[in-house]
Amino acid sequence: MLFAGKQSNIQWIAAFLGNPGQKYRMTRHNAGFLVAEAFEKLHGVRIDRSKHHALTSVCDVSGQRVLLMKPQTFMNLSGDAVSDAMRFYKVPLDRVLVISDDIHLDLGRLRIRPSGSAGGHNGLRDIIAKCGGEGFPRLRVGVGAVPPDWDQVDWVLSVFHDQDAEDMLKAAERAAEAVGCLIEKGVQEAMNRYNG
Repeated sequence: MLFAGKQSNIQWIAAFLGNPGQKYRMTRHNAGFLVAEAFEKLHGVRIDRSKHHALTSVCDVSGQRVLLMKPQTFMNLSGDAVSDAMRFYKVPLDRVLVISDDIHLDLGRLRIRPSGSAGGHNGLRDIIAKCGGEGFPRLRVGVGAVPPDWDQVDWVLSVFHDQDAEDMLKAAERAAEAVGCLIEKGVQEAMNRYNG
């Protein structure tokens, strides 16, 4: 998908998905934002500039300029922020890395794919609808399956506690490393290193 817009030196967009506001910080649906926090620490950046319906920053990863985004639209409208940035910087879809939670993966497990369906994830579904299809790499962070006696919405908005919280923060650190690996060495190398 080609976009008319500003020429820039932004080569990648890394969109970390979550819901804005402190009350959502340690919820399962905010795994993407937790990865963003780990990425900030790892690279010494602050994702705090309000632009494109998101908090943003620009970071150099192995010589490539990356726009880091934490959409502030709430999860179900993540595509508004991502599509706005894609148009503005003329970044193609295959250079948009989306980081999100996944209820189909065990807690803390990472899965990187070069493309794919939304898999029932509303944030991914909105990005697919508004950004030109499924052809973007994604990094999913497992938050555990919905227990039999839970509603899915309640589960993804539930807070990590105790050991689960520790495990999730460790997974976020690994995922932050995986983001850098994917941008520097490509999707296949990141899959080989971090999937599983």
